[in-house]
Parts: sequence; C-alpha cells; structure tokens
Amino acid sequence: MEIPSSIKYQEDYRENSRGMRLFTCSWIPANQDIKALVCLCHGYAVECSVFMKGTGVKLAEAGYAVFGIDYEGHGKSDGTRCYIENFASITNDIAAFFKTIRERPEYKNKARFLYGESMGGCVALHLHRKEPTIWNGAVLVAPMCKISEKMKPHPLVIRVLTTLSPLIAKWKIVPTEDVIEMAYKDPVKREQIRTNSYIYQGRPRVKTALEMLKASVSIEQRLDEVTLPFLVLHGAADRVTDPECSKELYSSAKSFDKELKIYPGMWHGLLVAEPDKNVETVFNDIISWLDKRCPARSCYDGESKQSSLDQYFDDTQIHVNENKSKGLHDVSTLPPQLPADAL
Repeated sequence: MEIPSSIKYQEDYRENSRGMRLFTCSWIPANQDIKALVCLCHGYAVECSVFMKGTGVKLAEAGYAVFGIDYEGHGKSDGTRCYIENFASITNDIAAFFKTIRERPEYKNKARFLYGESMGGCVALHLHRKEPTIWNGAVLVAPMCKISEKMKPHPLVIRVLTTLSPLIAKWKIVPTEDVIEMAYKDPVKREQIRTNSYIYQGRPRVKTALEMLKASVSIEQRLDEVTLPFLVLHGAADRVTDPECSKELYSSAKSFDKELKIYPGMWHGLLVAEPDKNVETVFNDIISWLDKRCPARSCYDGESKQSSLDQYFDDTQIHVNENKSKGLHDVSTLPPQLPADAL
C-alpha cells in the first residue's frame, strides 16, 4: 500500500530509559484539521510501520493524527527479538513517548484515544490503569484482556517454565501453534504477512510468554476497574484471543460509555487479513465510533476555549459518576455535548 499524498508519514527513533533506540512513526493528515490523536499499541510479534500501515493510513484519511512505536525487541526497535523482560517496561516506554506527542503545542488541546490490537489491547488497558485521566477513549481490536482457557498452557507447563525462567528466559521453547495460520483468514494476505521480515515468527521465548500471561491475568482480575469510554471489536471465529473475553470485559467494565461488536465468521486479524469488504466494515465502525466522541474540529486555541474544554470534561466526569451511583454502567448514551465556544 502506497501512502497517499494527503497524508504526511514520518519515521524517527527515540531512546528509552534503558538506553535502547525505539522506532516511532506517524501518519498525519496534510490538508485538513486534525480531529484527535490516536496512539497505536501493536500486538505481539508484529510492528507498526508495515503491519499497521493500513490502520495508520485509514485513520489519517478520516482526519486523525496517528502515532505508533515498536516495543523493545519488536520491529525496528533495539532489543532481543520478541523478548519481553518486563511488561511494565513496554507500558512505561509507550507512556513516555505519547506524553511527548500530546505535549507538542499543536496537539496539546486535542482529544486522545488509545488503539490496541491483540496484545496491544492489554497494553492499552495497562496504560489506562497507569494514566486513568489522560485518555478520552480506547479502541480495542481482538484484545488480549484475558488468556482464553483454550490458549492457556497447562498449569504444569506454566509451573515448570516459571521455575526455570531465570536460567532459560530467552529460550524459544514455549509450545504454540502457528499463530499466523490461526489468525489471518485471507490466504494471499496471510502470505504477505509472512514475508514481513520485521514480524517475529519463531516460538515465544520463556520470559516473554510468562510476562504476557502475568499482564493479562492482572487485567482479567481487575476488569471492573476499566472506566474509560471504549469500543471493543472481535471476530466470532477468533482462535487466538477469545471473543468471550471481550464480552466479559464489556460486561465487567464500569465505563459509562462502552460498546461491543462481535463479527460473525471473522478471525483474529480483523483489519489486515479479512476479505476487503469485512475490513471496510470494521474500519467504518471504528471511525464512526471515534467521530461521535470528538468534534469535527477539535482545535481548541486560546485560554477561554481551553477553559470551556476543561469544564466539559469536569461536567462529563460528574455525569458519569452520577450514573455510576445509580448503577447505570451499561447505558450507551453519550455524555453532554462539547460546548459551542470550544469548537
């Protein structure tokens, strides 16, 4: 896919707190007002610049400034290939990167949305927990918010690997099926994914698998602490992350504004390897959800407009808290509209 001239694409590197160079990229609308910021959290073993290019382009065409970062050990970033020493380090790296983005003068007053796919959904929920008041919402695509019992290793295997982890942390020995074969429906697109040299296709490393399990269990045990607005989307035929887990997230989360979409017959790779018609349907649902939660023009210049915006978010939080106190956590109506003088 070529990037249209209407989108400005940029690549860069930043150094994390551990001295590693992490690859970053962005897709920015060139000829229209930016509605909001969308911060990408990619999945396990993949990366942003190639694998998530379609998402970046599509959202930028819809008026969103999109930013991505390859985790340590992933894609074009430094580190042992697909090795996660500590899941919290991923969260911290992304939080630090996105902080530099939202503090740029041209973005300081823009709405901010997280976008997480698969393991990236788990990352996004950890970011929400770390910074509960920073994000205006999240789009969670087939999120790893709980390890399905069908995918979870046998307890004995987990016990053995946990015991041996300090000695064999980087060994690629965790038993697993061919995830690419399981995740991506369209055979032509599936083979294109296999040719992406930045995607890790070996077995999971011991420490990586344990960190992912620990991170998902941490989210699973605290689903009721999720409070930000979110849209969760899942293919009903997904064999990598269980759609039942997304249903549980939707049911348990205390978010006042939440929406769940389950797509019959679709697999894990909703936006990269479904037939084009299906991909278009999912993108339309995502963009529609985002558009309803930010104004057509979200450029808030000047102190008076910022004051109105601050008051809006204060009023919204009061509105949410009042409805929570009444037990109205599943109501799908939106909070009050943005004030006219903030537009």
